[in-house]
Amino acid sequence: MHEKSNRIIVTVIGVDKVGIIAGVAAVLAEANANIVDISQTTLREFFTMIMMADLEHASVPFDELKRRLEALGETLGVKIDAQHEDVFKFMHRV
Repeated sequence: MHEKSNRIIVTVIGVDKVGIIAGVAAVLAEANANIVDISQTTLREFFTMIMMADLEHASVPFDELKRRLEALGETLGVKIDAQHEDVFKFMHRV
C-alpha cells in the first residue's frame, strides 16, 4: 500500500485581478504550507492557476486550510478549491 501524500492541489478560476497569487501564497505561508509548483495563465480576462503545496509541516489541518482558501476566493470573487493530491489524481485520471 502506498503512503498517503502530504501534497495538495489548489485550483483558482475567475476573472483576473491584482492580488490573487499573492493572496493564495499568503494563506499557504500563514499555515506553513510550502508551495512546490505553480502554473498560471490568463486567457483574456480569465485567470486560472493550479498550485501544488506540501503540508508536511503545516500548522493547520487540511480542512481548515481548505476553508481559509475558499473564504479568500469569496473575498476576491474567484473560485478556489483545494484537494489532496491523491484525490485529485483519482478524479482526473485518464
